[in-house]
Amino acid sequence: MEGEISNFMTVWAVVVISLTYCHTISKTVPAGTRRLLAISPVIVLFFILPLSLTTISLGGLTSFFIAWLCNFKLVLFAFGKGPLSPSRSCSLAYFIPVACLPIKIHNPVESTKKEEGPCSEINERGLKSPMNYVVKCLVIVAFLPAYERKVRVHPVILNLMYLVHVYVGLEVSLAVVGAMVRALTGIGLEPQFEEPYLSTSLQDFWGRRWNLMVTNILHPAVYLPVRSISSRVIGRRWAALPASFACFLVSALMHELIFYYIGRKEPRWEVTSFFLLHGLCVAAEIAAKKALAGRFHLPRAVSGAMAVGFILATALWLFLPALLWCDAEDKARSEATAVVDFVKRTWSVLGYSSIMKASR
Repeated sequence: MEGEISNFMTVWAVVVISLTYCHTISKTVPAGTRRLLAISPVIVLFFILPLSLTTISLGGLTSFFIAWLCNFKLVLFAFGKGPLSPSRSCSLAYFIPVACLPIKIHNPVESTKKEEGPCSEINERGLKSPMNYVVKCLVIVAFLPAYERKVRVHPVILNLMYLVHVYVGLEVSLAVVGAMVRALTGIGLEPQFEEPYLSTSLQDFWGRRWNLMVTNILHPAVYLPVRSISSRVIGRRWAALPASFACFLVSALMHELIFYYIGRKEPRWEVTSFFLLHGLCVAAEIAAKKALAGRFHLPRAVSGAMAVGFILATALWLFLPALLWCDAEDKARSEATAVVDFVKRTWSVLGYSSIMKASR
């Protein structure tokens, strides 16, 4: 674990240096192809750096932050778009955390109204209350006895617990990162999750409640360009269908990449199937809403139960097996054990030091 921590610190030192370079050249290289060529070595490097890490807690989050979020932001930045532009209105102290961390910008797309620097557009609503996260963590703690006796737990129940664990672990991890960034920089943040178990439709789940940082990046990087192209071919009314499906396709490929970083195993394309299935279903949902034009609505309780039930069923079928194929369960257990051992050793050292001071 000590080697992993050393590699982690080296990776993030390289990330900071690389982003400093990107911020500096933006003052001399205009937005467009030339800037993209100038920062393309950084983009390639950010795909390579996660290969230095092997843990879920450090490697998984790092790959998500730099290989996916940061690289997409840099591509947008190359063309003067996205949360990093215009660069001259953001100091380096803002540019780096906004580039490489899951900070939700209030308006990440170039506004058609009066242009302002994105640093002044950060939402001030703040994170959720600490009690919200405490309750969710207590739910995971309640799962631990079942994990120790998992041979006695029905496989479906156990897998549902794993899915809840993934959700809570991801939300709490992003919240911790967000809280640290807010404490260090004063940037106002929004939660990355909006209680996804309360979703009333697939659109509601993927667009407004689940991992909103990804939504905010895919919208300007994938959705808007594809919708613009599609509107010329099939008309503006139906252009949202291929645009939304393209977002799911890109998300599927990026999930495959992150799962490879975690497990270093050949992909079986289950997670791709999961996102493509949801992409088709969301497109069908959009088409149905447009065709019905508000003439028919299911009760929220019914549509919510159907949406959440479908998400859980398909996650059990396609998403979770792909994650377990990466040895996520064994890695998470060994990493948790390492953390517990570290805390015990630290506590012993502190206790020994206090005893020595008292004896003097």
